[in-house]
Amino acid sequence: MSQQRRMGGQPMFILNEDSQRTEGEDAQTSNIAAGKAISEAVRTTLGPRGMDKMLVSDSGDVVITNDGATILEEMEIEHPAAQMIVEVAQTQEDEVGDGTTTASVLAGELLKQAEDLLDDDVHPTTIVEGYHEAAQLAQASIDAETLDADVDEETLLSVAESSMTGKGTGDVNAEKLAETVVGAVQHVDTDAGVVRDNITVRTQTGASSSATELVEGVLVDEEPGHENMPRSVDDAAIAVVDNDVDLKESSIDAEYNITEVDQLDQAIAAEEEELKGYVDKIEDVGAKVLFVTGDIADRAKAFLAKRGILAFESVGDDDAKSIASATGGSRAGAVEELEADDLGEADAVRVEKYDDDDVVFIEGGAAADAVTVFARGGTEHVTDELERALNDALDVVTAALDKGGVVPGAGAAEIAIAAHIRDEAASIEGRKQLAVEAFADAVDVLPRTLAANTGMDPIDALVDLRSEFDSEGRAGIISEGQTGIIGDPVEYGVLDPAAVKEEAVESATEAATMIVRIDDVIAAE
Repeated sequence: MSQQRRMGGQPMFILNEDSQRTEGEDAQTSNIAAGKAISEAVRTTLGPRGMDKMLVSDSGDVVITNDGATILEEMEIEHPAAQMIVEVAQTQEDEVGDGTTTASVLAGELLKQAEDLLDDDVHPTTIVEGYHEAAQLAQASIDAETLDADVDEETLLSVAESSMTGKGTGDVNAEKLAETVVGAVQHVDTDAGVVRDNITVRTQTGASSSATELVEGVLVDEEPGHENMPRSVDDAAIAVVDNDVDLKESSIDAEYNITEVDQLDQAIAAEEEELKGYVDKIEDVGAKVLFVTGDIADRAKAFLAKRGILAFESVGDDDAKSIASATGGSRAGAVEELEADDLGEADAVRVEKYDDDDVVFIEGGAAADAVTVFARGGTEHVTDELERALNDALDVVTAALDKGGVVPGAGAAEIAIAAHIRDEAASIEGRKQLAVEAFADAVDVLPRTLAANTGMDPIDALVDLRSEFDSEGRAGIISEGQTGIIGDPVEYGVLDPAAVKEEAVESATEAATMIVRIDDVIAAE
C-alpha cells in the first residue's frame, strides 16, 4: 500500500508502495491480541500443577518443557508485539533466572485490562501513567511482604523446592534436588556474594534422576589419549596447552632423499627425540595431567602413557578455559613455554565411563572453588528438562541470597499486592484511578491461574483468598492431593525470592505500556 501526500497539487510518495500500514484502533487491537495470545500459550504451565508443552521444530526436534522462557524461545513468533512479550521472558530469565511464566502471564493480563479501558475511551497515556503508578505501589507491597527473618539454609531449601515443584525432575522429588542446589550455592557463596558462574550443570543419560550428585570441581567430556594411560590421578598437577604436541613442520618446502636404511633410522630417531623432548618438558615441570586443545602425536601419547601421565587432546576452548580457571592454572601457548607456575591443582582427576562416553572429573584442591551439579536421567528429554529446573533453582536461591530476601509464594504475594493497590487507588484522582484498579485486577490473574491449574474453581478460590488475607494477613493456594487448599504459604515452606516478583512486575509493566502506546504499525514487505 503506498502512502502519499499532495504538495502543490502533485502527489508525493512517502512510503514504499509495498509497505503495509495499520493505524488507530486496528493497530492497538492487533498488538494487544498478539500479546494476549503469547500469554495464554504459557498460562497453563504456571504453578506446581502446571502442564507441559511439546514443541516440535521443522526438522522434527522435540522439546518437552513447562519452562516459560524455553517455550517462548522455541516458538517461531513473527508478530512484533508478541516478540515484545518474549523479550519480557528473556529479561526475566537473564535478571533472576525464574518467574518467566509469571511475567508473561501478567503482561498479557495487563494488555487485556488495557483493551477494556480503551473501549471505555480511556486515553492510552492515562493507562500508561496509571500502570506505572500501580507498579510502584506493587513494588512497595513486595517490600512490605518480604520476610524479616534471615535467609538461612532452611529458607533456601524452601525456595529451591518451591522453584522445582511441578517441573520435570524425573524420579526424584524436588526436596532431594533442593539439597543439591543449596549445597552448590553455599559452596560458591563468598564475602562478595554468590559467584554463580562457578556453578555448572552437566547432564548425562543412562541412570535415573536420583543419581544426580554434587561434584566439588569441574567435569569435561573427554577420553584419555592412550589406552595405557592411568584413568585416575591423585594430587594432580594439571597443565593446559593451547597447541599441538607433535613434530614441528618446516617453514620451507624441502624434499629429503633417503637412500640408506641408516638414514631412515636417523630420521625416525630424530623425530622420536623431538617428541620425547616435549614429554620430558611436561614431566620436568611436574605435570601429571595434560589437557591439549590441539592434537597429540601417537608416539607422544605412548611416551606419556609410559611416564604415567594422563593426557587429553582436542579439548574445546571453553573446557580448557574452565579447567585452567577452576584449578588455578594458566594456559601455555606451547609445551616449550610451559612452566611450573602454569600448573593447576586438584585432589584427584578420574575418568568414568557412562555407556560409551568418558567423563573426566577434576575434583578437590583448587578445583573445588567451582562445583558441578552432575544431573542424570534415563533419556535426553528428561535430562534436558532436569537441567532447566536445576538452573532455575540455582538462580532463585542465588537471588534470595544476593537480592533482597524472600516473600510468601503460592499467590500470597500477588493477593497482597492487589489489595494494597486497591487501597491506594481511592486517593488517585481522575481516570488514572481506573487504570490503577485495572492493574490490581490484572495481578489477580496469577492466583486465579494457580487455582485453575491446581483443580480449584478460580473465582471461588479468589474470593476465599481475599477473605483469608483480610482476616489472617496472608493467604495462598497450597497444592494438596488432586486439588488445592487455602493456607499460609510460609507454614508450608512455599517461598519465592522477592527479586523474582519485583522483576516480573517491572518487566511486564514496561512491555504492556509500550504496546498500549502504539497506534501506528508500518511494515515493509
